Amino acid sequence: MTSSAESKLPPMLADFLGFTLSGAQPGAGEAAGERAGLRYTWRGGGLLELEPTSADPAARAGCVPASVLLSAGVHGDETAPIELLSRLVADLAAGALPLACRLLVVLGNLDAMREGCRYIDDDLNRLFCGRHTCLPGSHEAPRAMALEAAAARFFGPCPDAAAPPAQARWHIDMHTAIRASVFEQFALLPHTEAPRSRAMFDWLARARIAAVLLHTAKGNTYTQFTAETFGATACTLELGKVRPFGQNDLTRFAAADDAVRALISGAPFRGESPMPRAFTVVDQITKLSDAFELNLAADVPNFTPLAKGTQLAVDGDYRYVVSRDEERIVFPNPTVKPGLRAGLIVVETTSETLAALKSDNG
Repeated sequence: MTSSAESKLPPMLADFLGFTLSGAQPGAGEAAGERAGLRYTWRGGGLLELEPTSADPAARAGCVPASVLLSAGVHGDETAPIELLSRLVADLAAGALPLACRLLVVLGNLDAMREGCRYIDDDLNRLFCGRHTCLPGSHEAPRAMALEAAAARFFGPCPDAAAPPAQARWHIDMHTAIRASVFEQFALLPHTEAPRSRAMFDWLARARIAAVLLHTAKGNTYTQFTAETFGATACTLELGKVRPFGQNDLTRFAAADDAVRALISGAPFRGESPMPRAFTVVDQITKLSDAFELNLAADVPNFTPLAKGTQLAVDGDYRYVVSRDEERIVFPNPTVKPGLRAGLIVVETTSETLAALKSDNG
């Protein structure tokens, strides 16, 4: 049942997802306004900026980042995080959740969301860092360019490395996976020259994220773009399985949802959560041609251990054979287009990763 407070909300705030999928635009004078202690601005389809109308004590104390970008739907069929963000917007606008930072909420591949598919022409999450310029005819290229521009407008220039923690920028990009996983909810951190952030690992522990995948090479993902270009503390979250809109059990993602809400509101954390296990990428399987074969069953979960000597992939003269005592595979997908990643090979590096974490206070 809709509460009286929710019923008075502008449509784009009461149901940001429905408003976005409908292709509606705010009427005259409705694109921006104030309510429940926050200022909101519609920045285009699937783009909503919010900020508190007065400084929050938690923000002044440096307990929350200055600017947070929350995104979902970069893959159009990964619906659970999209629903979580829509519900978050409604709670902020109704005053049920305080806001202590600037916030940009992004719903990514709108046409793919409407079609219930991952993408129309090309994987949007491989078109950032300017790669969209290499595929000007792709349906997704204009959207990648628009999302880059929106992030640039929101974050502004890359901050001084000596800026205090209160000035930090964060980006949480939420997804769900095609396959099941040994670790149902896990995170991926983009590769930059900066040390890994202890604040991010602490936040992932709070979100009950079981494992973290550390990239060792730069990619073309949304979080790579915001981390590299704007110095954002960024991560990609994988929160479960792909399901159609309306078929998600959002209670399964309660810990991650609570952690996101705490990040933007400055809510204190009481209790302890175990740090996630860390896995580092040591190799990538790339599909070179349509002759590519991946010797895995379709239902093999992410992070499945692979025995030494296993011939995992064949593509013409190319062979990938497991060479370490234990390797694990993440995102195996033989159906990608030639030239794209068909799987990541990772090994566990928990002890050394946690030991090397750098405090965000320097």
